[in-house]
Amino acid sequence: MDHKLEARFLGVLMLCLTFDWTISLDNGLALTPPMGWLSWERYRCNIDCVNDPDNCISEKLYMKMADLLVSEGYKDKGYIYVNIDDCWMEKQRDSNGSLVADRQRFPHGIKWLADYVHAKGLKLGIYEDMGTYTCGGYPGSEFYLQQDAQTFALWGIDSVKLDGCYGDIGDFAYGYPAMSNFMNRTGRPMLFSCSWPAYIVFNGQIPDYKTIADYCNIWRNYRDIEDSWDSVSDIIRFYGNDTGNFSMVAGPGNFNDPDMLILGDYSLSYDQQKVQMAMWAIMASPLFISSDLGNIQPETKALLLNDNIIRINQDPLGIQGRRIMKNGDIEIWTRTLINKGMAFAFLNMNYGGGPSKVTVTISSLGLNAPFGYNIVEGFSGQSVGTFKPQDNFSATVDPSGVWLGIASVSP
Repeated sequence: MDHKLEARFLGVLMLCLTFDWTISLDNGLALTPPMGWLSWERYRCNIDCVNDPDNCISEKLYMKMADLLVSEGYKDKGYIYVNIDDCWMEKQRDSNGSLVADRQRFPHGIKWLADYVHAKGLKLGIYEDMGTYTCGGYPGSEFYLQQDAQTFALWGIDSVKLDGCYGDIGDFAYGYPAMSNFMNRTGRPMLFSCSWPAYIVFNGQIPDYKTIADYCNIWRNYRDIEDSWDSVSDIIRFYGNDTGNFSMVAGPGNFNDPDMLILGDYSLSYDQQKVQMAMWAIMASPLFISSDLGNIQPETKALLLNDNIIRINQDPLGIQGRRIMKNGDIEIWTRTLINKGMAFAFLNMNYGGGPSKVTVTISSLGLNAPFGYNIVEGFSGQSVGTFKPQDNFSATVDPSGVWLGIASVSP
């Protein structure tokens, strides 16, 4: 056994001997899907602050987005996390083995930035990796999990995203629970976002979602979203297939994360933006915007701040919606809401042609209360009538579009 493998083996062995693995994540966070802003899709690993100072990964960027979350009304709707992603740190740890923010791009340090964000009533999230390096080639947390958890707590961090690049997936079943325990032991509640299942899926296996939910608040289980309709629709298909029944482990404190909202970027039509917003609400997904909040169209901003969509997403039952019917390009999704209510979506995944009419009986949606249901259109809140279980309901759905309904029991 070479020295590198021996060190890895001994590190994993020590983790196994150190921890009581029955200790689960216990932070009281993510009782509903977290909401906020995340830099990755829009800003990636742009570290050129000389030539592109307004768009590089720097304290200036995160301060600006924190300011906009407040001034533009996002905070008031629940978007409270400002999440740093990859490429924020120096290429080397310091002499004590501690992580250090890039001294040029974060001249005041992360603790100062956390204080700035907290003063606005917001929370600061940060990124690290389970492997030896982050995906961008910066120092990873392998063999430094406890030290990094303590560092993040001392900095006042509120959320930790732990990626899986340059790691051995055979270690993940020990490493992610270890980090969860280390975070618990700091005494500071920090939301834990895990990439654990995504790498298991990439390896052609089905993750143990129940165990993952014991140690993670939210978890990425599929590929990174890109700024394209193909990417959004591919993620929706993955969630519709629900391989491994991952929808069944979602609930208060634990949610599947299909990745960021790309509304306000470059590729989606208005109808496609409505699809992502509606489906992320139906799927009980974290709502992390990844766009330039200072340069966003009014109609897009209205979608992101839509009270009805946020109410579906933030329903306190925390039940993830599921696809209940697929007929060619037409899909029907439902999500159970509090007080015997339901959100439902008629989704048209066809790229072209004309609108499609969808007709179903109310009972086929799982709505069986004998007095019937008041149904409103999800985006406008406009009433479309009262329907009993035996009644038909019809809606017309544009290509790459959605019709979203909210049903409440009729008094």
